[in-house]
Amino acid sequence: MLSLLCACLLLVACASDGSFDMEEQIQDMHAKVTEMWQEMTTWRADPTVHATCEVRPSASLDASQPRVTGLVLFRQLAPRAGLEAFFALEGFPAEPDVSRRAIHVHEFGDVSQGCEATGPHYNPLAVQHPQHPGDFGNFVVRNGSLWKRYTNLAASLSGPHSIVGRAVVVHAGEDDLGRGGNAASLENGNAGRRLACCVVGLCGPAPWERQAQEHAERRKRHILSLCPRQP
Repeated sequence: MLSLLCACLLLVACASDGSFDMEEQIQDMHAKVTEMWQEMTTWRADPTVHATCEVRPSASLDASQPRVTGLVLFRQLAPRAGLEAFFALEGFPAEPDVSRRAIHVHEFGDVSQGCEATGPHYNPLAVQHPQHPGDFGNFVVRNGSLWKRYTNLAASLSGPHSIVGRAVVVHAGEDDLGRGGNAASLENGNAGRRLACCVVGLCGPAPWERQAQEHAERRKRHILSLCPRQP
């Protein structure tokens, strides 16, 4: 950005001296510099970053496995702020009792050959599970679906350890949170087969705003359901 500004100023100086005629080039460069400056100042005014991840069943599943689909949304208000997330998934078995399923961030954003291609947990600091930045833990599933909002997650959408471009994986089992007593427990929590996955990509604020509105409506309906009805 700075080099482009310097080049533009140099061209302006040369043109004003009459050394050469580059009016069109100067106008074009001025427009580009103005556009970049506007983008930069806008980013500084609102550093919020949004990302989305559209969950699809793993291509390697056999016909007997559940087809989990849905959406994971992320929002980060500043580079060092805690990460917020919405998880809205369905397609789990409609089991009579409440079950728990693990969700993690995996290293590679490759879902072309199924969720197995996403590799191990994203672990940039080489620490044990469940201290990886994308170890989101267990999610309660009711009637075949889960819907949860989280705040202050350890993962980030910016910086050297950003999860943008990496995969979110939904597992068939429950995360033992590193207490399983074996090597796999300290790598992946013995969370079981990879049912579904998606790749985290940047997006605008609209999807998050829609989910936030739905969240508010859900809370309102829940509160009303707890209130005694007037005769």
